[in-house]
Amino acid sequence: MIQISSPSDFKSSDIPTDPGVYLYKDEAGEILYVGKAKSLRSRVKSYFSGGDHPAKTRQLVLRIRQIDWVIVNSEIEALLLENKLIKQHTPRYNVNLKDAKTYAYISLTRENYPRILTSRKVARKLESFGPYTDGFTRQDLQRLVVKVFKLRTCKTMPKRACLNYHIHLCTAPCIGNVTQEKYGEQVRQARSFLNGNYQQTIEQLKAQMETSSQAMQYETALELRNQILSIRLVTEHQIVDKERRFDQDVLVFRQVGEKMLAVQMGMRRGVLLGKKEFNVDLQPLIEQEFLKAFYTNNRIPREILLNKPCWEGADEKKALEKFLSAKRLAPVSLTIPRRADKLGLVQLAEKNLESTLTVDSALVDLQNNLNLPVLPNVIECFDISNLGTEHVVSGMVSFKDAKPDKKNYRKFKIKTFLGQDDFAAVNEVVLRRYKRLVEEKTPLPDLVMIDGGPGQVSAAKHALQALGLQIPLIGLAKEREEIYLPDESAPRIFDKNSKMMLLLRKIRDAAHDFSLGYNRKRRQMKIREEFKNAKS
Repeated sequence: MIQISSPSDFKSSDIPTDPGVYLYKDEAGEILYVGKAKSLRSRVKSYFSGGDHPAKTRQLVLRIRQIDWVIVNSEIEALLLENKLIKQHTPRYNVNLKDAKTYAYISLTRENYPRILTSRKVARKLESFGPYTDGFTRQDLQRLVVKVFKLRTCKTMPKRACLNYHIHLCTAPCIGNVTQEKYGEQVRQARSFLNGNYQQTIEQLKAQMETSSQAMQYETALELRNQILSIRLVTEHQIVDKERRFDQDVLVFRQVGEKMLAVQMGMRRGVLLGKKEFNVDLQPLIEQEFLKAFYTNNRIPREILLNKPCWEGADEKKALEKFLSAKRLAPVSLTIPRRADKLGLVQLAEKNLESTLTVDSALVDLQNNLNLPVLPNVIECFDISNLGTEHVVSGMVSFKDAKPDKKNYRKFKIKTFLGQDDFAAVNEVVLRRYKRLVEEKTPLPDLVMIDGGPGQVSAAKHALQALGLQIPLIGLAKEREEIYLPDESAPRIFDKNSKMMLLLRKIRDAAHDFSLGYNRKRRQMKIREEFKNAKS
């Protein structure tokens, strides 16, 4: 291990050239980052070189005070050790895909009469299928299994048949209406269906339908026909390749400013399970970091299709495949397709990336045009609403990654004065909002926005200065859609139909509607109170 007082003290000659895992630590010895390298010296040196590193990497380097390492025999050993150390220490500068842990499964309990349910994690007492990255797909399939195979959903079997029995969604094992053997056959068919054998399930139901029809059991035959139609309705539009007999994932990446966007699409036996979008800070080898982080918490398929390499050279690719194969306990291949159906799947995922890319390009334009220090992923916007001198209120909306973050919307009733004074109101609510965030040690937004012109911006600026904060601040005036900055007398004018301006107007209008709604609510409360007092 070596210690440094600042990045300028670093000397690469102190680092071995062997393959291994390196650990960056801060002054207190807390692990900031864990990485692996074919050559420790070369990789660690690249962090301290004068290259144009992403902002997150620059922040990391400024905090490094200790560099430790573990030498291993090969890249695959380095990958396995790196994975273990990241899971053990969860360093703050490694890629952390929290959303990846929230995927849901369809599960069957291991009981005499298994029930079907949704679960968030795999457990020994459950037989789980998935995970499903798209909630709507999972819900459709789960409803279909209940409808077709009539499995119980009750947590505890009741003493009397429930509603599901009476509407033909359960065979009611609770009242002994079905034998354990017969119910077991329902479960076996449901299991086959959830494993992706949709066509096999349809063929089995067809055979049962023909048998029932020949035996003149027409009600049973009609019910089986309806089950077949239900399966086709839910699954046929999802089947991409009926001949595919193994699982695949598609992962595509795109760099936008200081961010890396990723879309993952899961394919199970040719059936598209949905998509998941990610937005992570840029850092060296980010695609490979993402790949390792994602498959630490998710099912690993037999084949992963990519739109760009996540490795430097053929040896590193083989090491990654061996690493994933060791975790899956079966072969895994990483493929960049060039033709036919596999290329089509990658192009489909890239098409899904475009809408996300459009949103993020607006944030990049905002950062570049206003010279913001970081990409404004979190934007908070204030609007003052009043009618006359009563019910002066403010609404604040929060947008995260250019999307409404409604759990962080806030309402403010003006407390420090009576009457109508927009500037004083702006000063009060901005001061209250960020004083509280500072006291709670909550992260501050990347950009503060005011619905108004230079007067409102100046009032907000004084509030931030009183707290000793230097958060980027702008105002958006309604009349000409001009942007005002605190230290500039003349407004900045941009194309009203640009992605950046459309996003800012969307945020400003959301704040206006939110504060106006709060104003109306308070006026209605006042009217009801006056009516109640007059009545009494």
